[in-house]
Amino acid sequence: MLEQMLLGTYTRRESKGIYQIALDTDKETLSDATLLVEETSPTYLALNQKGDLFNVTSVDGEGGTAAYKHNNGHFDLLNKVTEAGAPPCYVALDEEKQLVFGANYHQGIVHVYRILADGQLEHTDKIIHDEPTGPHENQDNAHVHYTDLTPDRRLVVCDLGTDRVYTYDVSEDGKLSEVAQYVAEPGTGPRHLVFHPNNQFAYLFGELDSTVTVLAYNAADGSFEQVQKVSTLPEGFNEFNGGAAIRISADGRFVYASNRGHDSIAVFATKEDGSKVERVQLISTEGEIPRDFDLDPTGKFVVAANQNTDNLTLYRRDEETGLLEMIQKDVYAPECVCVYFK
Repeated sequence: MLEQMLLGTYTRRESKGIYQIALDTDKETLSDATLLVEETSPTYLALNQKGDLFNVTSVDGEGGTAAYKHNNGHFDLLNKVTEAGAPPCYVALDEEKQLVFGANYHQGIVHVYRILADGQLEHTDKIIHDEPTGPHENQDNAHVHYTDLTPDRRLVVCDLGTDRVYTYDVSEDGKLSEVAQYVAEPGTGPRHLVFHPNNQFAYLFGELDSTVTVLAYNAADGSFEQVQKVSTLPEGFNEFNGGAAIRISADGRFVYASNRGHDSIAVFATKEDGSKVERVQLISTEGEIPRDFDLDPTGKFVVAANQNTDNLTLYRRDEETGLLEMIQKDVYAPECVCVYFK
């Protein structure tokens, strides 16, 4: 069976935009990547149920989000909504409300866009964080890194600069209202999080201190509470590292997190109820700066993207133990920073 992936990239050196690549689950190999959409640093992307594409973009020094209509395997540009400053770093969808969310790291802004009837985007709201920042040198101001839906369809936002996770209610017309804040330990640098399938726990990746924090989620008020915090690094490792992507298996039994610097994926087994994790493996990504990775839809494979060495690494995944086995590396993918299974 062939599974198609899209690859979001920077376009600072060799990349030209968004690439497509296939995973052959029978042969257990990745194909060569081919250019799908020529774009300027489309670092993150998402598809809706129609197959239309929404991605980070940059135009003449302005950053924003682009909308493309799916057309027989190709994508036709509909519009780009931009404003002065750096582009966002994350894009997510609310299919039910027909909204797109963007996280702007450099400006500390949460953006909301409405998907119009013709598929174009219209900006509806933005929130600028102004809470106190953390003690780390990279926490010079608010740095929104992640905006996506909770299981009960609120918006959860990770801010690396303020050491906070925000929860917002989202109106039908795309307006945000804050309902809760979780304040992480100083210097954590919240980057991304994933929810357990039971919707009671989430796993927060701290970019700056290379930790996974288990959070209990209260659906009644949208709040989070820390339950456990563990390192993604081996004991005694004192060189540079920055946490990157975090994923969870469909059954909730295993959490995966990538280390940029140690250049590895940390594998954690969860307790049956999701309330605790235990690290069971650290495996090399066979490249430098694994900015993103993802589990394929079958749950039997993992694909990691090494940004600095322009290569993808393919792993076979044991569904019972959660452990990874490298089966292919050195698959060319220029400046790849987002792995997205269609």
